[in-house]
Amino acid sequence: MTRSRAQDPNVCGVTAAIAVIDGKWKTSLLWLLEDGPHRPGELRRKLPGLSEKVLTQALREMAADGLVHREVHDALPLKTEYSLTEFGRDLADALGPVSDWGHRRLDRLTSQAQPVS
Repeated sequence: MTRSRAQDPNVCGVTAAIAVIDGKWKTSLLWLLEDGPHRPGELRRKLPGLSEKVLTQALREMAADGLVHREVHDALPLKTEYSLTEFGRDLADALGPVSDWGHRRLDRLTSQAQPVS
């Protein structure tokens, strides 16, 4: 899905929302940032397989979409932290029921895959 769909007023709301969280890492980043501000290195350590380049790109897109706030502290060495904005918290809250549905789906798939005795 292209990023332009997130800004197209002629798409349904679900499509616009999915365009904002599209990608492998954004939902995981939202989930981690719900606990409070994190430095980029902390986020990378908590998400093995996430490269610095992809992390930077995802956080920039999320900031451009108004989901995260980037704060640079003027201390040496420079310290950057990311946190959810109010708008980002709204999205995280909205995704709660979707997460619940996903867990029910996984439970259903697991129960269907188990052999009947």
